[in-house]
Amino acid sequence: MIRFNRALSPVSVLSFDLDDTLYNNHPIIKSALQAQADYLANIEQWPADSMNYWLTCRDNALKQDATLVDDVTRWRQAALLYAMQDLGFEHDLAKHHAEQAYQAFADARSQITVADDVLELLEKLGRHFRLIAITNGNVEVEKFNLNGVFELVLQAGPHGKAKPHAALFNNAAQLLNVAHSEILHIGDSLDTDVQGANNAGCQSVWLNNQATNYQYKGLADIEIEDIFALNHLIKE
Repeated sequence: MIRFNRALSPVSVLSFDLDDTLYNNHPIIKSALQAQADYLANIEQWPADSMNYWLTCRDNALKQDATLVDDVTRWRQAALLYAMQDLGFEHDLAKHHAEQAYQAFADARSQITVADDVLELLEKLGRHFRLIAITNGNVEVEKFNLNGVFELVLQAGPHGKAKPHAALFNNAAQLLNVAHSEILHIGDSLDTDVQGANNAGCQSVWLNNQATNYQYKGLADIEIEDIFALNHLIKE
């Protein structure tokens, strides 16, 4: 299914969200969270009420530094360090445990294999458009089989405020030297991907593949239910 809510103006760049757009991120995140939890469970001082304690540490880290909300990597690292210091570890040991717990998470976070047919789709699209990725997540593209696919990968935090803020899209337009309207962003979230692209003056594709209630009421330029509907963008 492909539904055009508005006629597209000329597009030279396809921008992709990553998690839950090009692969199913749910089992990956579950595995990464478990890897972190397994490391923390081996620390004698770690509370039995692990989840509530972790959420409290996340909240308190954010209270100390509100900018963490736009960088999920820094936020996780800061929450882990907060937890270790709260548990009474001296600085060096607190830092060690925080780094090791984060590394356990990060190693599992990038254990991703994008399906061959998705890679073939990207290769085909890449013959007609410049391909980039814009993500709020902390996946390390260079560690799995999307490495080398994109001309540019922009992540919330290091490269600007998280979607739906326009910063990442503005950064992409500037780095690629294209008009915002030439960028067509594809993503699964109305709240971050579609709203962010629309806010920035880019064009948008909503991949409607998640059973999620979104707050954003704006329309994407195009709505699809299957990533392979992007084949319609190619004019042979």
